[in-house]
Parts: sequence; structure tokens; C-alpha cells
Amino acid sequence: MTPAFAGPIVPVFTSTVDAPAPCAELAAERKWRRRNAYYYAQLHRLFKLHVPAGARVLEIGCGAGDLLADLQPSYGVGIEPSRALSHDAQRRHPRLNIINDRYDRFATGESFDYVVISNAVGHMRDVQRVFERLRGCCHSRTRLVVAYFNALWEPALAAASCIGQRRKTSSGNWLSTDDIVNLLSLTDFQVVRKSAELLLPKNVPLLSAALNRVVAKFWPFNKLALVTFFVARPMGLHDRSMRPKCSVIVPTHDERGNIADVVRHTPELGSHTEIIFVDGASTDGTVQEIENQIHTNPNRDIRLVHQGRRGGKGDAVRRGFAAATGDILMILDADLTVVPDELHKFYDALVTGRGELINGTRLVYPLEDQAMRPLNKLANKMFSLLFSWLLNQRFRDTLCGTKALWRCQYEVIAANRRYFGEMDPFGDFDLIFGAARADQKILEIPVRYGPRRYGNTSIHRFRDGWRLWRMSWVAFRKLKMR
Repeated sequence: MTPAFAGPIVPVFTSTVDAPAPCAELAAERKWRRRNAYYYAQLHRLFKLHVPAGARVLEIGCGAGDLLADLQPSYGVGIEPSRALSHDAQRRHPRLNIINDRYDRFATGESFDYVVISNAVGHMRDVQRVFERLRGCCHSRTRLVVAYFNALWEPALAAASCIGQRRKTSSGNWLSTDDIVNLLSLTDFQVVRKSAELLLPKNVPLLSAALNRVVAKFWPFNKLALVTFFVARPMGLHDRSMRPKCSVIVPTHDERGNIADVVRHTPELGSHTEIIFVDGASTDGTVQEIENQIHTNPNRDIRLVHQGRRGGKGDAVRRGFAAATGDILMILDADLTVVPDELHKFYDALVTGRGELINGTRLVYPLEDQAMRPLNKLANKMFSLLFSWLLNQRFRDTLCGTKALWRCQYEVIAANRRYFGEMDPFGDFDLIFGAARADQKILEIPVRYGPRRYGNTSIHRFRDGWRLWRMSWVAFRKLKMR
């Protein structure tokens, strides 16, 4: 793969004083890292939340190579403009490939799973140009992770440099959060996640952990944090000519009267669509009706999976995904409160690259009569605000059963399921929490929501409301306080 941008060489910022000798530069680097060991340890911890071990990683401005090595990549490349630092990094971390080059002219000719930039944005002469070059290092699922100082800290950091608590550097960029987001947008990167980190960059026992992991997550303290993390993904790299195979998972329990309409109205999507019913010990003849539809519709790919016990919708969804053969996995509720024709919108959003987990939202359009009880609607709106804050992505509806995602993205979620534990009986939060932790783009699509036409709802407002509060606590502890 060739870089996306090539042009004349533009020098990076240079100091008005003579550059230090290589040995002096190395000594200064080690001195400041020792003096600010807590700060650098926290930066490493935060980057490792976004970059899993074993990935292909490119770091821009790798310095001594310690962060890149700590991320434990299967293949790691660092770009460092300082000759002394790059040579020292290569000597100390021989498994890495360190390239001594300027930020605005490097060329790797390769794609990476993650590109990380730790505070180097402040030393880039032309940030937009660097971001443009990075597109040549990306595939469609690459994540760009940028850590950058909060501009409000400029006076404090300048004072720290004057009193010897921070290294003295030549003047560089002090960009606002909005400036960074705009530069990413200009270069066709979409911000997936943004978080404020580190209120106290020095280690004060108990106090530092409380401020950095808890207090910094709340307004107005999140506006005062030292570092902002941005996670972005490249846009426009999907192959829009592909026609993937789709699997539609339909969990059922006593839904006999809806089965024929599910088969009749589920559209053919992509190159092929399979319908997988997962039945949870129905007693009204649902299984017999599914078998009848398999027999009377030989032109449709319909399968039946027996759940074997009432394990809940979440278990049914996971069993259905395990049996599926499609590239795209979809969930459709058998009650048909969301009509199967809506699946076209979910398919289009995935294949065009606009989202990676597509979540339906029932709370945009007016609800049909008796579609949702007023107390349920109020609770849904309250939990949507709570989860938007917890997950740093917008949510209008967390419990809409209609969802779609790529199989490869689901495999990432499934591989990390133990992080949250088996705590989701609904099947919604297993996907939502997993996608948020993996920095996947969650996109909401408004759907029309109508009343159930056959059978009875299995929702118990107060019992399920308590479960939602429990899952909110899990999200706060595992995602917000990490």
C-alpha cells in the first residue's frame, strides 16, 4: 500500500538554540521520564486500554520507543525525527522497527491495525498533512489513537518548565479539542471516542487514583483534565462493490402466530440471506410452525436451532451467532414490533462503512398506539441519557432488539466477553458494551415501532429495570473508571 500523500519536504519546528549533543539529548529524555514516571505510566495504561497486545502498531513520535514496546505489538514500527532517540530506541528495543524520519514525510508502505500518537501533535508543523499521510497506513478497521494536552494547561505547563518540573521545549502547537476533531474530519477520519484523562499527573497516594479515575469523568472536572484521548477511524476505505452474505437471527418463545410473517417479510440482502430461528422451549407450536415454513419455502435458507432451555434472549442470540455462516449478523425480534423490511437500512449502513454496530432506535418517530407503555418509554429515555455518558457515544434507545454488525467485529466482542462477565439476559448490552470497549463506531438508525400482534411480552418492568441499573454500574466500573 502506498502513502496517501506525497509532496515536498517541509522542515519541522526548530529551536532558536543549538541542538543538544546526542548524549545530552538521551540523558535529558531519561531524566524527565524518571522524574515524571507516574505520568508516563498512566499514559501507557490508557493507551493499552485501546490497543490490544498482538496488533500491528505504528507510533508517530515514538521517542525512546518505551510506549510502543509496552503495547506488545506483533509488529511495531516507530517514526522518530530525533536521530539520537531513534538510534537509542532501536538499540533498546530490537524487536521494533524504528525509522528516523520527519513526521510529514515518513513512508512505511504498510497498513497497521493501530496508529498511536502520544503528545507529538504539539511538535508537528502541519498536523493536517501528517494526518493525510496516515491514511496510507490504514485499512478499513484501523484505529488512530491520539493523546494530546488540554490547551487550558498551557500556562501551568509553561510554569512547570520554568521551575524545572518539565523539560523545556521549543514553542509548538496548542490546539483545542475542536481543532483536533476538525483536523481529523478534514483528513477523513471520524472520531469514535473522546475522553478526558488525568486531573493530577503526579503520584499522591489515594488522591491521584480518586481524581484521575473517578472525579475526572464528571463535569466540570472533565474540562480541566491534562490529556484528551481521541480514537478515530478512517472513512472511505470500504469496498462498496462487495455483496456479503447475511444471517438474520430470530429468537423465539411462543411466537407461533408471527413465524410466517417473519419468513414472508425478511428481505434477501447481499449475496445470500439465511434466517436462523433460535427457539427457547416454546409450548404453543412455534417449533412446528418453523418446521412447516422450512418445508413450504424450499427457496429460502431457513434453519432451526433449539436453545434447549429458557436461557433468555441473550443466550439465544449467542447461539444463533455461533450457528450463523454470514459475513453480516443481524438480530430481529420475532414479535415484529419492528418490521423486517427495516433490515435494508441496517445492511446499507454496514456495507457503506457508516457504522460497525448498527443499533435501532424506536424513540425518534411517534410510537403507534399501545406499542410502549408510558413508564417503559420514560425509563428508556432515562437509560439512553445514562448510557450515552457511560459509553461516550450517542444513544437514544438501548433496548431496541434490532441490531446488525460484521462477523469480524462480533468476534472481537466475543473474544473479550469475560471482561464484563455473563451479565446480560437481553443480548443488547453484550454487544453495546463490547463494541464500546473495542472502539467500534455505534450508529443508530430510527425505526418505526408498533404493537405486538400475537402473544404476550416477556418484559417485566421492575425486574428488568433493576437489571438495567446493575448493568449501568458494570458499565461505569468497567468502562468509565478504567
